[in-house]
Amino acid sequence: MRVAVVTVGDELLAGETVNTNAAWLGERLTARGATVERVVTVPDRIEDIASVVREYHEEYDAVVVTGGLGPTHDDLTMDAVAAAFDRDLERSEKALAWLEEHGGYVREDLTAGTADLPAGARVLHNEVGVAPGCVVESVYVLPGVPAEMKAMFESIEPEFTGTKRYVETVAVDEPESALIDRFEELRDRFDVTVGSYPGDYVRVKLRGEDRAAVEAAAAWLRERATLVATAERGRERE
Repeated sequence: MRVAVVTVGDELLAGETVNTNAAWLGERLTARGATVERVVTVPDRIEDIASVVREYHEEYDAVVVTGGLGPTHDDLTMDAVAAAFDRDLERSEKALAWLEEHGGYVREDLTAGTADLPAGARVLHNEVGVAPGCVVESVYVLPGVPAEMKAMFESIEPEFTGTKRYVETVAVDEPESALIDRFEELRDRFDVTVGSYPGDYVRVKLRGEDRAAVEAAAAWLRERATLVATAERGRERE
């Protein structure tokens, strides 16, 4: 399953808020075996959100949108998703009934627009907040508050599928440029992809669908590289 992640918010673009949602979603989706191919942040503008949602809905198997839910003036994501699908916004009686029964809210006390969703959308209930999310075709709309987003994603997580990949990390105490020949040989010998990430040392990540091949590739590299003595060598699974 190919997935695009869209995060919404002027505060993200201005650097006022760190976009932890994108990283968390990427990790969880990858763990499900889905392939995250796009992560984009857009401003709180209906036309921008709608344009990206429309484009990615046509291109990817699923789109996860987070942020901009609620009844305040800058919460425009539901309007934008409705516009992307040429639908009206409608008050969701199902969402309101759930908020009354499970959230302890009185319907009349909720701000107008709290439960407005694109017509025909499947409601996603907010276990730790107020504003509901929804699913329109293959577009999943989640809150931007991290705790709310995480709880809501967990309710739909089984809907994201794919082939799980195994990962081994090798910490190498050599310049990245000195490893090029060994990377080429790794790719020739083993059915794995190789990623290298320099910093205080070079983290080499070997990924593949065959666990044995990934482990063999990691063992091969460890025998032929100068390792960082204190680095963890435990297996990571994506």
